[in-house]
This record gives sequence, C-alpha cells and structure tokens, in this order.
Amino acid sequence: MQYLLDANALITAHNTWYGLDRVPEFWKWLRYHGAVNALKVPPEIYAEVETGNDVLATWMKDPVTKRALLLAEDSDPAKLQVVLARYGEPLSEADLVTVGQDPFLIAAALGHADRCVVTAEVSKSSRTGARRHIPDVCNDCGVT
Repeated sequence: MQYLLDANALITAHNTWYGLDRVPEFWKWLRYHGAVNALKVPPEIYAEVETGNDVLATWMKDPVTKRALLLAEDSDPAKLQVVLARYGEPLSEADLVTVGQDPFLIAAALGHADRCVVTAEVSKSSRTGARRHIPDVCNDCGVT
C-alpha cells in the first residue's frame, strides 16, 4: 500500500504533537517510508507546504526530503476532471479556490487500488459543492 499525504496531515502533525524539533524521529520515519515508496506527496500538495516560511517548509525544501516524499508523476487531467465532477457542477472560480489542491491528491489515488489518501479532514457528508471534504469525495470516487 502506498499512502498519499495531504498537506494538512503534515501541517497538523508538525503543529501539534510531532513538531520537527520535538519529535525528529517521526520526520525521519516519514523520510524513510517515502524513500521506500510507502508514502508520497503529490506535487501540487507538496508545493502547498513547501512554499511556506516555517520550519516545516524548510524541511520540505531539503533535497533529501523532496527525493523521498515527492510523488514523481504528473497529474492525469482526465482523472482530475472525474474528481472535480464529484464536487458538483458547475464550479465557479471562487469554488476552485475553495477546493484548492485537494482534487490533485484524490486524482493521484484514483484507479490505484494500492493507494490510500491520508488527510486530517473528517467526513462531513452533508456538505455540498466546494465545501465537500476529502473523505467524502474519495468515497464517491472509490478511493480509500
């Protein structure tokens, strides 16, 4: 199984119990499992974290981290459209801003039974449109 990490999984880990300075073993563990392809971060999600200006962003910019964690494949536009359709149509420009990079994460797992999305978001099945959460869109797409 390959786990695809959402930005909030990394950010939440760093900002709560697993800060880089407090639990460096956790971050070494992430690097190790990334290097053996057990977990990855799609490029669009990686960029969300890497563009910050904190300790986590600096760690993400490190070439060793990037080699280990970055999913080295381009997004599939057809899969991305399948995912976007699950948010409901039509999506406005404002909706696309709200949705952010989440569809890229889900699309990277779509059609791969050996991939699983990891996010700090929880299901809120009553939400519609751009306010839908990752677990609900994953469920609609057949992604775990």
